[in-house]
Amino acid sequence: VQLQASGGGLVQAGGSLRLSCAASERTLSRYDVGWFRQAPGKEREFVGAITWNDRTTYYADSMKGRFTVSRDNAEKMVYLQMNSLKPEDTAVYYCAAKWNAGDYGAASQYNYWGQGTQVTVSS
Repeated sequence: VQLQASGGGLVQAGGSLRLSCAASERTLSRYDVGWFRQAPGKEREFVGAITWNDRTTYYADSMKGRFTVSRDNAEKMVYLQMNSLKPEDTAVYYCAAKWNAGDYGAASQYNYWGQGTQVTVSS
């Protein structure tokens, strides 16, 4: 499955953005999907994930309450709503898909990756 993240941009601190992850196939509905981010000079970091059946979401502690992952399997889309953005949220954001359950925060567990989208939060 091919994934494409979009929706990044420049936003002021305290603002919001919604990122989208579009899939090439309806089989996206069979995959768990995660969002990761990578800032310059830093390792890729888990942001949040959603199970294939849309029943459970997982978040990194620093994102809880600010970020929300959702999906629309009929439209082959997964979303990352980001609120109360901070300058430290500046990074390239990636969506990824995997078919095995569990270990949602580990990038190595994901089978497919999309190109990233840049998010820049100004202070």
